[in-house]
Amino acid sequence: MRKIFILLVPVCLFIGACTKDITELNVETKKAAAIPPGPLFSNAVKALSDGLASASVNLNLFRHFVKHWGQAVIQEEAQYDYITRAVNQAWWDRMYRDVLNDLKESSRIITTDATLTEQVKANQLAIVDIMQVYTYHILVDTFGDIPYSEALDNTKLFPVYDDAKTVNADLMRRLAEDIIKLNASATGFSSTEDIVYQGNVTKWIAFANSLQMRMAMVTADVDNTASKAAFEQAEPKGITSASGDGFITYYATTPNNNPLYDQLVLAGRTDFIAAKDLMDVLNNMSDPRKPGFFGTNNNGEYVGGVVGQATNYANTSKPSARVAAPEAPNMLIDYAEMEFLRAEAKERGYTVAGTAEEHYNNAIRASIIYWGGTTADADTYLSRPDVAYATAAGDYKQKIGFQKWIALYNRPFDGWTEMRRLDYPQLPLPFGAISGFPTSLRYPGTEQQLNGSNYTAAAAKIGGDQTETKLYWDKF
Repeated sequence: MRKIFILLVPVCLFIGACTKDITELNVETKKAAAIPPGPLFSNAVKALSDGLASASVNLNLFRHFVKHWGQAVIQEEAQYDYITRAVNQAWWDRMYRDVLNDLKESSRIITTDATLTEQVKANQLAIVDIMQVYTYHILVDTFGDIPYSEALDNTKLFPVYDDAKTVNADLMRRLAEDIIKLNASATGFSSTEDIVYQGNVTKWIAFANSLQMRMAMVTADVDNTASKAAFEQAEPKGITSASGDGFITYYATTPNNNPLYDQLVLAGRTDFIAAKDLMDVLNNMSDPRKPGFFGTNNNGEYVGGVVGQATNYANTSKPSARVAAPEAPNMLIDYAEMEFLRAEAKERGYTVAGTAEEHYNNAIRASIIYWGGTTADADTYLSRPDVAYATAAGDYKQKIGFQKWIALYNRPFDGWTEMRRLDYPQLPLPFGAISGFPTSLRYPGTEQQLNGSNYTAAAAKIGGDQTETKLYWDKF
């Protein structure tokens, strides 16, 4: 009898399976039926910010390039070796895969969203495109010629490299069109989706104009006429106070904390230290930003280490608690930068209200206040003969370049761009440097392997795929 029962069980199960509708099992209950565009936009912007903020030796070495930070133990990256860990590959992948692809998909979904009013849709599309322009501009200023016209086309497995100057011109065109499309009378993304301005379209208008000012000045040495026109068009509508600063606000809890907290605190890493090049300047000039930038060594002193040379971690200063805090913001663009640009524009003969000295002073004052100093601190600092615009050493490029190098602390990619563009400050190479000062990054190895013919053509066109190959706008 037991044997008969055992035989009947699978028969009954088979009959039940034949009569029951099991199509409901095809429903993926844990997968979203549709992805909203807002979170895609947020994710892309966070990925961009994380990359710019990071100090990971696998991704972002620009603090070593500008000699703001050194390392106590591991020296390869501080000595300009970014190939061993494929840092150039990681930077390329983050910008294309993690940022631009998400922005593209966000834009596609917005375009087909019937629930949005036309002006809200226009605002969202413009804001997405502004961040695409921002990201492509980083790629151009890193590598030179890059895949652009075919870059995000899934049917183009081997995208061509577009001329960097042509790409920059098209980015400026797109940005100008985005500015026109933005309308502050309507909303953009929600306050939770927009992690830069929390839905404030007016501030996005100022951000876009400020980005146009930045991009225009980068190419001023090679196309001053076009740069002057673009700068003058944008400048009156650019950021005019610290209240317009564009930054990512991180949280005190993981995983939405500033990545520096992971790398400086959670990792327990005893390696990143203040660079002697910057620390000596801060000490010698009694810079009030020093405690905002760095902590003291174990003896309570502010001491920097020689970049590229092993040193005692306990005897050198480390990045400050403020910089390492999980909720520390990451700046994308700010008022201090705009005031330095206005000072430079005046020196170049552009039509800008005020004097170069006034804008220079405004920039330094804004930087000091941001990093915890007071107006009195700023006034004292600005009264120093080696800081005051009338008496500081050199021409306008040296005066502005030197102070901008300090003010762009913890914004290493922007600092690297300005050092290449203005050629100041002129710093000694790291100890044991394997090349001269990097003026670009070499193309990733995967491009050489998988997109060989287009890579070869691009490398030849820019004068060779080398660390010291200058980009087209870096003429002096």
